[in-house]
Amino acid sequence: MANEPLKMFCYQCSQTAHGTGCTVSGVCGKVPTVAKLQDNLLLAAKGMSAYLYHARELGHTDSEIDAFLERAFYASFTNVNFDAGNLVKMALEAGEMNVRTMRMLKKAHIEAYGEPVPTEVQTGTTKGRGILVTGHSLKALEELLKQTEGTGINVYTHSEMLPAHGYPGLKKYKHLVGNLGKAWFDQKQLFAKYPVAILVTSNCIMPPKDEYIDRMFTTGPVRMPGVKHIDGYDYSELIEKAKSLPELPEEQGEHTLTTGFSANVVLSLADKIKELVEAGKIKHFFLVGGCDAPHKKSTYYREFVQKLPKDTIILTLACGKFRFNDLDLGDIDGIPRLIDLGQCNDSIEAVDIAVALAGLFGVGVNDLPLSLNISWMEQKAVIIFWSLLSLGIQGITLGPILPAWVNDDILKVLVDNYDVHLIGDPEEDIARMMG
Repeated sequence: MANEPLKMFCYQCSQTAHGTGCTVSGVCGKVPTVAKLQDNLLLAAKGMSAYLYHARELGHTDSEIDAFLERAFYASFTNVNFDAGNLVKMALEAGEMNVRTMRMLKKAHIEAYGEPVPTEVQTGTTKGRGILVTGHSLKALEELLKQTEGTGINVYTHSEMLPAHGYPGLKKYKHLVGNLGKAWFDQKQLFAKYPVAILVTSNCIMPPKDEYIDRMFTTGPVRMPGVKHIDGYDYSELIEKAKSLPELPEEQGEHTLTTGFSANVVLSLADKIKELVEAGKIKHFFLVGGCDAPHKKSTYYREFVQKLPKDTIILTLACGKFRFNDLDLGDIDGIPRLIDLGQCNDSIEAVDIAVALAGLFGVGVNDLPLSLNISWMEQKAVIIFWSLLSLGIQGITLGPILPAWVNDDILKVLVDNYDVHLIGDPEEDIARMMG
């Protein structure tokens, strides 16, 4: 991006250097590139703050990251930085800091709960009363599991909490019995369907329906009008609510999900992977995942995965995987074709795998038979995107729609400097990615 500095650009009237009528303060009501880049930096900082919060829950902090956040919020919240080139530089620096943040959070999780291991997770219900946990906080889940042990209450995960089942320190609790539902936006139907107590530990919470608002609780940074909030980790009121609700029946789920593939697990198979690649049995690796959204175009991701050749491997993470993680994709000589790396903050696992494979084959990361097809939302997805760009990753495909902070001018630079693509026809995208 340094080779092509961004100019002042009004995305509504499509003029560069529009003049006094279109300023960085938006006097004429139009939004120039600088304002878009300020929005981008703000969203990136917010996404990184979410990961830092969960690391701090487990006792891990980093003063250098904190200092960067001060600068980022100052530059994006106040009228101090109108330099488009510098705002791009800060976005890349934010990406670098988020890589550091994700490594710190990964270390915090492993120290607390052990290295994740491949684990099958049931999607049905177990007879008995239940509590459903959604969000991202493994600390909140752990404290709940401790307090519900021996009570006869079963605990279920939802959405981004699915990867919790892979951690030895959490899966040891036998009353952590399964996962219900898919991505975050199914919660209104899901929460109304099952008469369980509900604990929301982080984003994404939706305004609750009357059918379950009285049995929903928030904790940590989450708040919602009309919903009982629990400060700290004393879940006695939540547990009492669960005890007052009807029992769930014994009901087998339609499918079983598998999670818990840490980078160490995948790389323990490195020699076999290299052998299969050199023999032509594995032709390409795809990272397909990210933040899902109730957008009509998001059906693309399931179709994309279904159309991938059977000699390809799919790595996935975040709630985007729920578009297709119920598919039985089989394996290639014992290597599963669908490998779930975890939550959105576990994107660092994909980075570590890519770097290790590049070393294994003696090439650069961008020379690997590896393509990234990422579904998009804001905040956390923004900072993950800039983390990948800060690492020099080229050829990322984004969808289902453009990020809100991207205008034509910004998109041109992303395309020209980083070979960024937008999703199109699944078969055409597969052909392009596989070369």
